[in-house]
Order: sequence, then structure tokens, then C-alpha cells
Amino acid sequence: MPLKRYGVLKGKAIETKKGSGSTPHFQILVSDDRLLFRIAVNVESQEPPSDVLYYVDESFHHPIIELLGPLPRGYHSLQKRQGEMAMDFIRGNLFDTSQMVALPYNIPGEDNDLNELVQKYVAKAIAMESREIYAFGERWGPEEERDKFFGFAPGNGIHDIHMNQGSSDRFMKYDGVWQDGCLIIHLPDEKRWIGIFLAFQSQCFHTDDATGHRLPDVCDKVIPPEPGAAKSICIIAALVNPRGEDKGLEALTLLNTTPSEIDLAGWSLADKNKKKMLLSGMIRAGEALYVPLSGKEIELSNKGGIITLLDKKGLKVDGVSYTKEQAAKEGWTIVF
Repeated sequence: MPLKRYGVLKGKAIETKKGSGSTPHFQILVSDDRLLFRIAVNVESQEPPSDVLYYVDESFHHPIIELLGPLPRGYHSLQKRQGEMAMDFIRGNLFDTSQMVALPYNIPGEDNDLNELVQKYVAKAIAMESREIYAFGERWGPEEERDKFFGFAPGNGIHDIHMNQGSSDRFMKYDGVWQDGCLIIHLPDEKRWIGIFLAFQSQCFHTDDATGHRLPDVCDKVIPPEPGAAKSICIIAALVNPRGEDKGLEALTLLNTTPSEIDLAGWSLADKNKKKMLLSGMIRAGEALYVPLSGKEIELSNKGGIITLLDKKGLKVDGVSYTKEQAAKEGWTIVF
């Protein structure tokens, strides 16, 4: 059963407590100017290996920020589908999942564990007068009793601040697509957004498009992607907004990073609306391939979008995103 109350909380971070105990969670007290909430962030996995995977983007650029900025403070229920504000680590091209690294939650010393890593960024948000924190996950409450960590009443909050698909048998009942959790911090004074993304090592990054369950034939071989693993073919650039009439003039550039020639027959490109364009031909070792887009099969919107490269099995090989701001420069190619 997927998450029942998936959504996003927007508010102002006030206080934190480091995770400890048998099921440690990093706790964040947040106000939406009317109610108090507690954000509970898993910093240790209940399923071995226990160390949680993380990735932090200190300069987060994605079309979703165009939707988050105008959002009023408070909790907002989200439709779990593409094109909304819902998060999906695999389909949303939020970041490169192969860059995630495992980190213990509590190590003696300073600035060396997951508790301290999350604290570093949330503390920055607390210190700034003009700031917002966004927590994606599942809501609980309001409860009759006081919150057990911060003492406010009624108890109220959001948890599952991590990837919520591709889980092991024990937790697969919570799987679903477009329902992943994460933390996004907006620092207007610094003109930047920060994305904090977490996943468990027992989860898989290739999942069914309908159920969010792991694809066993793939996931049994590599769980999770090795940190820093090279992709066979990368999307390295896109001409999104050509000069003059756009239609039929947009293009992508692919790079073969391997020492071997690759046959693209059966491979495809997909846009944010899941429309696909089949590829063909060969791409030689170490070479780039310029791919003109017809405008009939897939479309690169000037309002921001995502582009995904799929192999002949339909598995994601690479994915990128671009914002409305990046697409505004007519005739310029965006480099990823």
C-alpha cells in the first residue's frame, strides 16, 4: 500500500534534535505561522546495511522550484503523479542517484556523520531571517497528546523523508511512484536552493512504473548503484530554446563514455510528459552524438522540463532537468 497522506510541508525551521536510540531520527521543529510540526528524518536504516545513503545538492536547480516558491506555508497534500509537485528520485531527474554515499548517523568527532550533515544545512536555515524549509513525505496527526520531542500540542508532523520505492520485501507494502521524501531548503538571501536526498542501501533504483516495486532481474545484480559509477551514455547538453521558430530545431547531445561502440537501436528519449522518441544508429567509443528533435515525438518546453535516456530494456541510463531560467536564453545550449 503506497503512502496514504503524501504531501509537502512548507515552514520555518526553529529548533533541532539529533537522532539517537534504537530507531534514530533527526528531528526538526517547524512553524507555518499557525501550527507547529515535527519533521522526523531517518538517519539509520532498520534494514541492513544500516548506514543511510545521502546526496546533497548545494545549488539545486529543477523545474519544481518554480512551483515551490509561491506555495503558502503549511502542509499541502499532493497528487502522486508526474507534472505535480510530487517527488520521484528515479523519474523526476532530481539528481544523479549514483552519486549517493552511505554515511553512519553517529560517529565520535565533529562534522563526520549524518546527524551533523543534516544539522549543518538546517542550522543555516534557522539562522537566516528570510528562509523556508520544505519537507516531502507522509503526514501524521494531529494527535491528542503533546509532541514527545518538542512538547507542543497537538502532536503533528511529517516523516518518511526518504525514497519510498524499490524497498525490500519487509517494506515493499509502502512502495509507490511519485511519493519520495526529501528536504529542500530555500535561502533567498544567498539566492540558492539546497536539496537533501536520502535512501536506504536495501532499496533499488530501478522500479516498476505502476507499483514502485523493485525490478528483480535488475535489482538483484546491483543494489544500490555504486557511488560515482560511470554511465555508459550521458546526456551532456540540450538546445531547448533555438532562435526563431522552436519546432524541429531543438536538439540533444549524447556522449558515449565507454571504450566500446554502442548500438542505439531500441533506445529512447523521454520528455516530462512521458512522450518518447526512438533512437537509432551507432555511437562510437568516446564520441558525442548530436540528436536533432523533430518536435513531433518529444518536446523540450521553454518553461523547464526533464529529459530521460532509456536503454532497449526501458531502464533509465541517464536523466537531466533544466529550469525556466536556464531555457530563457534563446539560441544558447544548456550544458549538464
